Amino acid sequence: MNLHFFKASFATALFLTGSCFFGCSSEAPAIENNTLVNASYDPTREFYSNYNHIFMKHWKELTGKDVKITQFHGGSGNQAQEVINGLEADVVTLALEYDVNTIRNAGFIDKNWIQKFPQNSAPYTSTIVFLVRKGNPKKIKDWNDLVKDSIGIITPNPKTSGGARWNYLAAWAYAEKIYNGDESKVKEFVQKLYHNVLDLSSGARGSTNKFIEDQLGDVLLSWENEVFLAIREYPNKYEIIIPSVSILAEPSVAIVDKVVNKRGSRKLATEYLNYLYSDEGQHVAAKNHYRPTNKSILNQYKEFDQNIKLITIDYFGGWEKAQKVHFADGGIFDQIYEKK
Repeated sequence: MNLHFFKASFATALFLTGSCFFGCSSEAPAIENNTLVNASYDPTREFYSNYNHIFMKHWKELTGKDVKITQFHGGSGNQAQEVINGLEADVVTLALEYDVNTIRNAGFIDKNWIQKFPQNSAPYTSTIVFLVRKGNPKKIKDWNDLVKDSIGIITPNPKTSGGARWNYLAAWAYAEKIYNGDESKVKEFVQKLYHNVLDLSSGARGSTNKFIEDQLGDVLLSWENEVFLAIREYPNKYEIIIPSVSILAEPSVAIVDKVVNKRGSRKLATEYLNYLYSDEGQHVAAKNHYRPTNKSILNQYKEFDQNIKLITIDYFGGWEKAQKVHFADGGIFDQIYEKK
């Protein structure tokens, strides 16, 4: 496989019937009653393309029935709005809990959705790392190197991208560590970092396009899985840098209750998300560079650095507080970025 998929539109819809592979359609197909619809965030395209094939086989063995699966991808925040605006997704597999809560607050998802699946409805995790060009010409080793005047950073827009919000919070946590919680200095550090940002795409895959295809910037801040995917495709052109502090990114999955009630697809949607926790589902996640929540399976994949210091969203008081303080209109991100 080459990296032409990085040029795919962030709004791509993928349609699988068992014979159609990744990239088979760039148009949103008509949604049929025997079709499961998954609205997901940018970097999960390849993962769910692979997972859907094993799930279709599992569902056939379980029920004797065929199922068609449609994938929609974009920035996580944008995807949440698409569902609210009428995209009839049976399930959402988004970058963070807050985006699922946005759909819940609009009346589409049960208020107790996070308790319906194990691990707070996060079947796999990731973290935030750096991608640099081979040889690391700018000698980037940690977050403090990103505020130097000569560094060009590529990262998505926290207003639309879930991955971008994880990026921002990981940088903030590092700054709090080195400045002992001095908020003015922390804010100044993060402001300097974002003043070095050359492009804010709406989603993580768009930022990868800028860095890989357009050769823009010195460093890409991104999901661990997205960085490993780039290195796998271009093994002699890029390197991964693990920062001293990062964040435990927990993508969330949920049934869209309003849709499954309408379409009569609850059993199918439930099994689709449950099977992510199966051994086979966990191995597919790991092979696509997501960290399995099954520890015994995680330990089988040596590419994952388990010694990295990972803070959690609880460090920020949970997603509702983090969103209000940092990413809501007029929040800290708006304050520091508008000055650029």
